[in-house]
Formats: sequence, structure tokens, C-alpha cells
Amino acid sequence: MSWKIIGQALKNKDMRKKIMYVLFAMLIFRVLAHIPIPLDEPQQLRQLLDNLFDSQQLLGFLDSLAGGALSNFSIVLLGLGPYINASIIMQLLSKAVPKLEAISKDGESGQKRINQYTRYLSLPLAILNSVGILFLIRQQAAGVSGLESFTQGTTAAQWALMIAALTGGSMLLMWIGELMSEQGVGNGISLLIFAGITSTLPSIVATLYGTVVVAGAQLDVFGWFALPINASGLIFVTGLVLIILLVSYAVVKLNEAQRVLTISYAKRVRGNRAYGGVDTVLPIKLITAGVIPIIFAVAFLSVPSFVGQLLTNAESANLQNIGNTLVDIFNVSGVSGNSNGGAGVFSGQVRDYIYPIVYFTLVLMFTYFYTGIMFNSKEIAENMQKQGGFVPGIRPGKQTEQYLARIVSRLTLFGGIALGLLAIMPFLLDVIMFQIYGTTLSSTLTIGGTSLLITVAVAIETLRQVESKALMVTYDSE
Repeated sequence: MSWKIIGQALKNKDMRKKIMYVLFAMLIFRVLAHIPIPLDEPQQLRQLLDNLFDSQQLLGFLDSLAGGALSNFSIVLLGLGPYINASIIMQLLSKAVPKLEAISKDGESGQKRINQYTRYLSLPLAILNSVGILFLIRQQAAGVSGLESFTQGTTAAQWALMIAALTGGSMLLMWIGELMSEQGVGNGISLLIFAGITSTLPSIVATLYGTVVVAGAQLDVFGWFALPINASGLIFVTGLVLIILLVSYAVVKLNEAQRVLTISYAKRVRGNRAYGGVDTVLPIKLITAGVIPIIFAVAFLSVPSFVGQLLTNAESANLQNIGNTLVDIFNVSGVSGNSNGGAGVFSGQVRDYIYPIVYFTLVLMFTYFYTGIMFNSKEIAENMQKQGGFVPGIRPGKQTEQYLARIVSRLTLFGGIALGLLAIMPFLLDVIMFQIYGTTLSSTLTIGGTSLLITVAVAIETLRQVESKALMVTYDSE
């Protein structure tokens, strides 16, 4: 990364305009995240949502991506979820439907058509998500005093207004993200997600500060003066910061790790001109699937907890017991907490291990699944053979396909394990911290390996695009 070139590029008016455009769009996003949907009792609903996120990991994860818009019951409550889901669905369909696959391979015009289909698909998904989240919150609010108007007195017009507001907010964010991509620097959708995650940093810093600086505590500094610092809290936060730094370093290495294969091209003569006779490289990333497997796994794991909450209100005592068991096992704090969201004791029972084991297994399975869709060994081998390329020592065609598949399988195994460990890292840290300090991170601070992975990936990719733009600007100015 050449910071000198980037610094020189900032002197260019167009470069500064692009960066300011991105920053202004992020500011609009943060303002929208604090504009609530008009309701009679917003404070009671906010408290209800906080309790709901403690027991629904998917909602908590989506709230972190939306920068707190979900917990604020904002008009952009859905965030970019519908657009992301539509993008994933279109990627899968482009591999499964021959007509869409042909369109996706039709160069830039084909990609524009796929993007347009993605926007069309985002609208019905946003409507469905709006209805689903409102239904879930309404059900949870049924037994809360002060929210009778939301659960029972809501008219059809009010429901239509809320659904329209949520759908419109999601479409507005999609539009802002695409404008950032066109007029600014970097991928606008990714930058909005990045802004949502990093917006929680001030509250994290405040939490850490409250843990270290405690009223009435005294820490002597060489006997000269005393500071209102809790020594045990200082040790706790220092260890926590070191863990974050180490995990961040590991995430950077995992995100950048790749296997580089040498591809040779045979020399061909056509007329008076010679083609080929050169060597190129084929980079294969360690984590080809990115963060998609974790999103899929979290979505699947949210189903048992959601079903359990429905069964807890059943009339049958057996169904209620089943519901309580599902909620207790598939709780976000199922490893070190309980169904009430409080910090519990890691008892070592079998059910304490169910959630992280299932979570880890699903991440590994979806890593293989999504990598198989994104990296087609047969297609790559055929394209190499048509262009006269081959891997040294490997026969073109079937053997090259098998060779690529074997390499990708090994990389995916290691990458899937790494993603799984990042996903269950909060659970592992909760167990360790409770055994050492008698408290858990769930009650103080949640470190998400997934959030770190998204943040690092977006930051690195944006810096690369900024450097690329800077090179163009400085080259044109010379």
C-alpha cells in the first residue's frame, strides 16, 4: 500500500470529491438509522427489542450490520439484508439456471441485467422481511405492558404504513449504496455495512472505559498519586484488547491468504505473429466463500430458537417444555448464559456444547457448498485448455480439473475450519473469561469474529481501490 501516492492523490479535486461523497452518504445512513417508525410507545418497544436481540442471534447479527437501526426500530430497520439475500439468490440461480448463466457470461451488458434482476428481487424480499419482523416483534410484545396499541389496536392502514416505511427504507439504502459505488470510491454496499459495524465502536469504548475507571477505586502509581482505576478491570480490558489485536491480525492473514498456481501457455504461430509462450498465475483464495457461510449458518440456527419461542406460548405443557428446551439450547448465550439472557455457568453438560458444535459444523458445510458454486474446477480447466494453457506437470483436461478440485478441497477445509472458529469465538471467550474472571463477555462486550472479518475485508478492498484511483490520478497529472 503506497500511502505517498494516496497522499498526492488527495490534492486532486476529483479525488477529494469522491471521498467526500462517500463520507456524506455514510452520514445520511447514520441519520436514517436514528429516525424511528412512528409508534405510541417507542421506549417500551426499544426495551423489548433489546431483550429480543439477547435471545435471537440472527437479529443481533443483523442489527450490528445495520448499525443499530434494528434496535432503534428505524425506517432502515431491514438494512441491506433484502439486497444481500437477493444477490446471493441470483448468484445461485446464475449457476443453476442455464439462461441466467448465459446472461451472466455476456460481458458487462449481461452483468448489468443480472444487477437489474437483483434489484427487482430485492423489493418482494423487503416486503416479506418487513412483514416477518413486524410479526415477530408483535408476538414478543403481546405480553408487555404498555404495548397494547401495537399488538391489538394497530389498524390495517398503520400496518401498511409500517411495511411501506420499512420497504422504502431498505430500497433507499440500496440506492445510496449504488450511488456510492458509481460516484465515490469502493463498493457502496460494503461500505454501508462497514459503517454500520464500526458505528458501535463509541459504545464499545464507553463500555471499556466504564470497566476500567470505577468510582471509589484507587490505583497507586509508584506512591506518588492515585487514579480512579480498578486494577482487575484494567487487566481484563488489556487482555481483551490484546485478543482483539491478535484476532484482527489473524483475520487479515486469512483474508489475504491464497494458493498461487503457475499456468503456462504453449507458443503458437499464426501467420507472421507468435502467441503464448508465457507463464501466468492463477490465485486461489483460502476463503473463497467469504462471510456467506456464516450468514447461512446463523439463518439456519435462528429457526429452532424461533420455533421454540412460538411453542412456549402453546397450551400443551409438553409443547411448552420442548419450546423452552429449544430456546435454552439455541440461545445466543447458550454456552455461557441462560434463556433469560443472564450470565450463567458453563456446566459442562452435553446441551452446553450443542449450539457451538452445530454452528461450527454448519459453517464448514456451507463453506464447501458455496465454494463449489463460486469455483467451478471443470469450467476453469476447460477454459485453460481452449486457450492453450496448462499446469506444468499436469495433463490438460480431466487431470487438470481433478488437480484443481483437490487443491480447492484442501484449501476449503482449512478455510472452513478457520471460519468456524471465528464464528464460535464469542462462545469460547465466554467460557475462558468466566473461568478466569467469573464474568462473561456477553454481559460486557461481544467480540464478533464475523464482524472483524467483514470489517477487515471491506477496509482492505477499499484501500486497494483508493490506491488504484490514486495511481490513475497521479499518472494523469504527470
